[in-house]
Amino acid sequence: MEPDRLTEEAVLRVGEVTAVTGRKIFITVDTDKNLSELFFDGDILRNIAVGSYVDIRKGFLSLIGKVEGENAQGDDRNVRQIAYKSGQRVLSVSLVGFLDRSGTFFGGTKELPLVGNEAFLLTKSKVHQVHNLTGNSGLALDIARSEYEGYDIALPVDGLMNSHIAIFGNTGSGKTNTLATIYQEFIAKMRARNAAAFAASSKIILFDFNNEYIRDNCLTPHKRVLKLTTRNDTGDKIPIGPEGLSDIEIISILSDATEKTQRPFLKRALGLQQRTLEKGNPLAYFQAILRSQIKQTLQMAEKVRVDALFDFFRNVLPSTGADGEPFELLADLEWHGKSMTYMHNGNYLASDPDAINATAVYQHVDNLQFPTDAIDLFIAFCHVQLVSDVLSNRAQNEHIAPAINKLRSKQADIAKVFDTTQANLFDQNVVVIALGNVNLEMKKTIPLLVAKQIYEQHKKVGGDRTLNIIIDEAHNILSRESFREAESWKDYRLETFEEIIKEGRKFGVFVTISSQRPNDISHTITSQAHNYFIHRLINQKDLQSIASAVSYIDKITEESIPTLPTGTCIFSGMAGQMPLKLAIKPLEEALQPKSATTRFQDIIPA
Repeated sequence: MEPDRLTEEAVLRVGEVTAVTGRKIFITVDTDKNLSELFFDGDILRNIAVGSYVDIRKGFLSLIGKVEGENAQGDDRNVRQIAYKSGQRVLSVSLVGFLDRSGTFFGGTKELPLVGNEAFLLTKSKVHQVHNLTGNSGLALDIARSEYEGYDIALPVDGLMNSHIAIFGNTGSGKTNTLATIYQEFIAKMRARNAAAFAASSKIILFDFNNEYIRDNCLTPHKRVLKLTTRNDTGDKIPIGPEGLSDIEIISILSDATEKTQRPFLKRALGLQQRTLEKGNPLAYFQAILRSQIKQTLQMAEKVRVDALFDFFRNVLPSTGADGEPFELLADLEWHGKSMTYMHNGNYLASDPDAINATAVYQHVDNLQFPTDAIDLFIAFCHVQLVSDVLSNRAQNEHIAPAINKLRSKQADIAKVFDTTQANLFDQNVVVIALGNVNLEMKKTIPLLVAKQIYEQHKKVGGDRTLNIIIDEAHNILSRESFREAESWKDYRLETFEEIIKEGRKFGVFVTISSQRPNDISHTITSQAHNYFIHRLINQKDLQSIASAVSYIDKITEESIPTLPTGTCIFSGMAGQMPLKLAIKPLEEALQPKSATTRFQDIIPA
């Protein structure tokens, strides 16, 4: 038998409003409501206390407040007067929202209560109304419980998964479980709803820096895992297609090219390569370019400049002759200082261009073959383009050479992690790129390259499609404090991800970042997130970063962050009306990422 309204109100009433000062409400608790728990309708209700919610009745409205303090003895005169009442508890309450007649919760302050309005505990049904984030859509993720009351909380798919998400927390605070739980439940719900449509219209890619998500059932069994390594040639490779290394964006990223000088040069070199390879006889066309450049070079009167250009030719022409012996390009030439020209068999080349045809270097062009390696081929075109630019005074070697040298230094690693024979990265719509065995330089390069490529491709395809980019341990690539790279290159990397997170929502691209050091991450990226899951954070700078980025988090919630238990987080953002303290449900062991702390008692038997 359900209790009647009078009985219900008698049991649930905790006191009445005794002062209203701005947004602060003071409630004097009835003397018979000082127990820690109450029994009501078969349920055990936790009594009113700091951190709990209170229902203040004002006519047909239920004003919902959050208890921030008890018997506060501050400088406020009103507080002192109220707390003066002997034997009674006085609660300091801030309003967080209200329930209308239909039971729908709205965040924010519509009205203030009046002195004398009664205050009640929230029943289980009202707690659910306050915490109802899904509305009537029914499409929800059942991944959490309210930390204070212990009731199940469902998070909305629309409002959460079509937004930028930030998950922060110290090591061991439960952030990896939160990330995995969100996407495990999301993928399972979408596949159950319509697996074919989900696979066709939604793509999910996760950059896994510590190989935590490579287990068979983690996230979903229906995924593609690319286990990359730069330690040997046995790892998986990212398919970027036969045109991948002919794309200016990819080449610029791989060579750390500067925007104003090196990138335009690389674009010219790619243009030269494309024009050459489109000819009926590409090799003959390329050889003709080289012969013309050699003629122009050997007619120059500056020996230092000629020698520098021949260093470029040495990077293009074979290092051995037709007999297999080492070949020196200038072996049959002699510099004549007085005439300021090279001589060949007594002929002054500056005044006798036809004599150049008989030189060994000119004839050695016939031995040239295109390299089979795509990077070697492009580097050859780079040197030919550099010769052309120097001859026309368009570029200087010292400005361009660093980009070519960077590309050459990464060449072996590029061959280990990229596949130019195929282009379909998403043969499953969920892809995990495991970077645990990749060196530091490529760890920074790969996520940038892949994210930019799939972002640009996604924009071109258009339509009702979504792309979720997940970056675990995001401080590895989104840090503002990196000293291992040039400032211009760091700026380019951050600007790329900032563009994705600022503009991506319009194209159905959503970014999820997870990090233990939010202060290290670009503030532009941190502040652009729509929804935050904040686990335990101790460092003062990290806490300040959260306070400045998450503008709608209240003081008492913010102060609780350093003491949050493992698995509990503050959820705040556009998907909810107010910050909520949630306990994220732990995954089954078979579904968990491999992120548990190693235990000595397990590795050292008794």
